[in-house]
Amino acid sequence: MPPGPARRSRPAANPATGDWLLQILERVKAGELSPDRAIEELSILPYEELACGKPDHHRSLRLGFPEVVLGQGKTEEQVVAIAERLAERSGRLLITRVSQEVFEAVKARIPDVTYNSLARSILLNRRKSTQRRGIAVVTGGTADIPVGEEAAVTAELMGNKVERIYDVGVAGIHRLLDKLPRLRKARVLIVVAGMEGALPSVVGGLVSIPIIAVPTSVGYGASFDGLSPLLTMLNSCAPGVAVVNIDNGFGAGYIAGLINRESKDRSEG
Repeated sequence: MPPGPARRSRPAANPATGDWLLQILERVKAGELSPDRAIEELSILPYEELACGKPDHHRSLRLGFPEVVLGQGKTEEQVVAIAERLAERSGRLLITRVSQEVFEAVKARIPDVTYNSLARSILLNRRKSTQRRGIAVVTGGTADIPVGEEAAVTAELMGNKVERIYDVGVAGIHRLLDKLPRLRKARVLIVVAGMEGALPSVVGGLVSIPIIAVPTSVGYGASFDGLSPLLTMLNSCAPGVAVVNIDNGFGAGYIAGLINRESKDRSEG
């Protein structure tokens, strides 16, 4: 086989922006980099070959958000190696499903990361931007909060201000009704529940905005580790309810971020 393209050294990340592409464009604008040289640097492979994976450095260009690292199933060394390369080329980093010990190892190499222990997520945000209002995360019980927090931190890293409305399940419906004015102010709701999973349907009958339902594996034996609430949510009779997989707080937060971004852009257009 013919040899692959030569690997060029990558420009160091700009601590102020953490944005590799923006840094190149700013250098061209300032006359520090010729257009031809910029083309060479931009022609670097969109992903990087590591022994443990292939970090996708162009994902933010295609999707508007960098690659997210699922820490579950990876060794500490693998998480650190991938995190370092992604953080070098992006101002934002999200690593989900990791322990405090893994966070300490990552922080030793990337000092400005933070850790949300409830969400079990490592976060890096070097971008300072105005947060969009419009997302609320609702949980049925306190035990559902870790999944709700995973959704919340994901949406926040995407540039959203997230309101948290926790422990308002159907077993005490008055707690939910008390929060109804706050629910109706949102553009999109993330509703997280285990047990029988009825909460998204109840909320869906009270508001006129999109609802992303997240079943959790919280519950007794007949909940089947989240299968029962998943089926309940999929069979919801309330309109406007979409469902992600069991315990998939990240997926719910990401979709909510996209919905809120689009709805805000259109309202301001």
